[in-house]
Amino acid sequence: MTEINDMTRLGRELNARPSPRKAPLIGVGALLVTLTNAVIFVLPPLLPIIQAQYGLATVSETTWLYTALTLAGGAGFILLPRVADVYGDRKASVIASAVLMLGALVSALGDSYGALLVGCALMGFGGAAQLLPLGFLRRNLAENGITVGVAVLVIATGIGIVVGMIGGGLVVEFLSLRSLFWILSAAFAASTLVSYVVIPRTPPAEPSGRIGALGTIWMVAWVAAILLALTQGLVWGNAALIPLFAGLVGGVAWVRVERRSKSAVFDVALLKSPFVTAACVCIALFASVNAAFLLLLSTYSQVLPEALAPADAYGLGLNALQTGLLMLPFAGMFLVGSVVADRPVSRGKGGTALMVGAAICAAGLAWMALAHDQQWHYLVGAALMGLGCSIGYAAGFTMVQLAAPEEKAGMAAGVAGTAMAVGFAIGTALVSGVLSATVVQVPGTEIVVATEDLYGTGYWIAGVLAALVLLTVLVSRARTARRNRQSKPVQPVVSGN
Repeated sequence: MTEINDMTRLGRELNARPSPRKAPLIGVGALLVTLTNAVIFVLPPLLPIIQAQYGLATVSETTWLYTALTLAGGAGFILLPRVADVYGDRKASVIASAVLMLGALVSALGDSYGALLVGCALMGFGGAAQLLPLGFLRRNLAENGITVGVAVLVIATGIGIVVGMIGGGLVVEFLSLRSLFWILSAAFAASTLVSYVVIPRTPPAEPSGRIGALGTIWMVAWVAAILLALTQGLVWGNAALIPLFAGLVGGVAWVRVERRSKSAVFDVALLKSPFVTAACVCIALFASVNAAFLLLLSTYSQVLPEALAPADAYGLGLNALQTGLLMLPFAGMFLVGSVVADRPVSRGKGGTALMVGAAICAAGLAWMALAHDQQWHYLVGAALMGLGCSIGYAAGFTMVQLAAPEEKAGMAAGVAGTAMAVGFAIGTALVSGVLSATVVQVPGTEIVVATEDLYGTGYWIAGVLAALVLLTVLVSRARTARRNRQSKPVQPVVSGN
């Protein structure tokens, strides 16, 4: 009886509250997505600058900043959308923006590698704010909410790429790295205020739901252990087997506990929906490819050929701003991809869209593996990668949202977002491992850089990840067809007598 009264009261509250205005909601959603993606894409071009400024000797030590950003993002992608479901969209958005502001402040005030590592982790966690518009736009814009939410996510991501890579390069070029984090602090303070003012205070979609905080921390820990082994394997040797073994054992135990948990990190029923698990795997693969491309481009383009011995010389000798300009085709085609994917996914052809996106990415990576020593090579490769990745992201996120009821919109966004964050971390770890395989020292310094041949190897490995998207979709289709045949009722045999 109490539950019935609660539902009745909730219904009255929903009917009584004024309908929110569409434009301001879309605006704040676009702001959150743009700023959070600016943080994600501002870092890769700045890694060589950070390595030089803080005296970091190896590529893997430097790229751990990006790994911390993306791995902490995995925790945020799980927890913050669930906070939106259980406690309300406004609270989740304000918390996310506040954590982002704190991370930028720590990076600005600390002005050290340790502070930057902590700041990146905080900004990565708060970066899950980019998924919150999928929930509050869906809940407030009725039947158009999913389409509008995914469009805002993909289009604003393209804008965020430009803001991050070009804006970040400009600030560092004319001011300083520390100034960049002060500017980010002010921007996130503004997004915190705007989120509180614009996003309506509505009843939680799932007030009786639970948030699997312990399971989330456990998951991040075992994934981090495996990534640590991948990135430091060549440096630590056999000692890297310790975190690898701990991560694998922790992962197996986590899966067993999660299956019986009442507050599981992921909704098992949602993951069992047709194509949801496959879509999440594909999102992770696209993110791995995306991260690999960003780091390979950023690292190669900023190596100074004249700083190396003649026998080892390579690179384009660009600064962070010039590197960001090479990514403009990526951002431009990212906007196109969301439009391309919309119609096939709405017609139930999401798997086909994923395969098309993967094929375009594979073509771009093959091109980059063969041609990456001229600036125009990168412009062509970036355009192909932007188109392929955006088609893949748009298809994957839409498929997961369509499989979830409205009250689970946050969890659905979290499932897909976590897959993306883990994929980014894996792609970063793979590239770090590849670029650490054989190194040459920059004369007169303690800094080492990868040998030139490793960049082609990195692009080919990323191409294999793109091909795995095709395999994932084909396997999922085969399994779905087999289940459909098994569930088809048997027609009774009619006797001739």
